[in-house]
Amino acid sequence: MSDIKLFRIDGPLVTELAGTTDTVEKSVQVLFERNLESLLGVRFLASEFVTSHGRRIDSLGLDENGCPVILEYKRASNENVINQGLFYLDWLMDHRKDFQWLVLEKLGKEAAEAVDWSAPRLICIAGDFNQYDSHAVNQMQRNIELIRYRRFGGGVAHA
Repeated sequence: MSDIKLFRIDGPLVTELAGTTDTVEKSVQVLFERNLESLLGVRFLASEFVTSHGRRIDSLGLDENGCPVILEYKRASNENVINQGLFYLDWLMDHRKDFQWLVLEKLGKEAAEAVDWSAPRLICIAGDFNQYDSHAVNQMQRNIELIRYRRFGGGVAHA
């Protein structure tokens, strides 16, 4: 996983912009949820979705192909975001009707009937991931994406 660097061009000089991560996980979640379709091509369905075992999935959505999407956010690395996301992905596959009911409520009957269960996605969004996270995801036969985020001055963000 490589980082995209941002630079400020000032005449003939180029200066790299230093990005920061948020100190509060919720601010990252709110920013992404308000802009899911623009940022990731995912239609927002729910925030803090309570599962049958009383746990909360950060965000649920439906991608452009009609596949379910679970989004889990962390402000830093080494916070077990992948393990937590896999736990929720397994729950989702065992509780398809709960998800389809949510889609029905939010997007209507046609969207609920068209949910494609062949490739549900887990998107983990964090300030950073380590080499072991990337390696683990590459070894799994699951549709998992790791997205690093950074905020830059002047209202610029990178995901």
